[in-house]
Amino acid sequence: MQLRSLAQSRPVVLVGVVVSVLVPALTLPHLPSVNPWPLAIGVVPWVVGKYVLCPLRWRALTPVPQSRRWHLRAFAEGELLGLLTPGHIGSDVWRVRRLTGTGLGRGDAVLSVTADRLVGALGLAAFVVFAGTALPGQLVAVALGVVAVAALLMLVVRRLRPDLLPHGPLPPPRQLARALVLSAGYQLSIAALLLGTIDATGHDLSPLAVLGAFGASQLAAVVPGPNGASPRDGALVAALVGLGIPWPAALAAVSLKAAVAWLPALAFGGVSLVLARRALRRSTALTGVPA
Repeated sequence: MQLRSLAQSRPVVLVGVVVSVLVPALTLPHLPSVNPWPLAIGVVPWVVGKYVLCPLRWRALTPVPQSRRWHLRAFAEGELLGLLTPGHIGSDVWRVRRLTGTGLGRGDAVLSVTADRLVGALGLAAFVVFAGTALPGQLVAVALGVVAVAALLMLVVRRLRPDLLPHGPLPPPRQLARALVLSAGYQLSIAALLLGTIDATGHDLSPLAVLGAFGASQLAAVVPGPNGASPRDGALVAALVGLGIPWPAALAAVSLKAAVAWLPALAFGGVSLVLARRALRRSTALTGVPA
């Protein structure tokens, strides 16, 4: 079954609903008492950052004449699928699939998503440095290793399968600068969410310390895992504890962060997939040709 058909199928949407309910239902009862208002205040800017700024950043790096609405919907759909897959890989696969569906070459689609990820990582690294937190030596080594492997892979693909490489122009400096600004805004929204979840447990940290802890925890992202129970989440708990947050409060903050991610993903991505599925059915009914 093709990825698009799978994502728009009723069983997959049902699984998304069940998982989105089970994650908070199984997690929240075991957490210490929390104040919902700081959490709600932190969620609002994060939703704007994740579902508005991130799609606009992706659009700035994508050589296709698609509307802002198209990128908002495709990104939201990808986020829901990303939460359902280890390492959030489903999000990238879906976005590549959506881009190739517009007629963009596969190489250019992969470049678009990869560039978006890279700009996001650069924005995070900039905030970590600004926070005065030294990047771990292992993180630098992993980053350099990934760059070296990517360069080697590019040479091999260029030699054996040049048709897979991007043919369109690279994003101009002006668009790249715009994407970096949008990435910075998203990092601020992450800090707001983490500050809200920490404050909800009755503790507080400075925004720069929170960003430093979040950045340091990204080293564990090389090992994929489910949302809310991945090595990266565990590393974030350990980083918060290292900043003086008690273990129960750190665990509660990270668990709340993982749980609330399902709500907008289901609301935006799930609804978009359902609407796309209905549109596909109407098109099939009118033309009599299965899509």
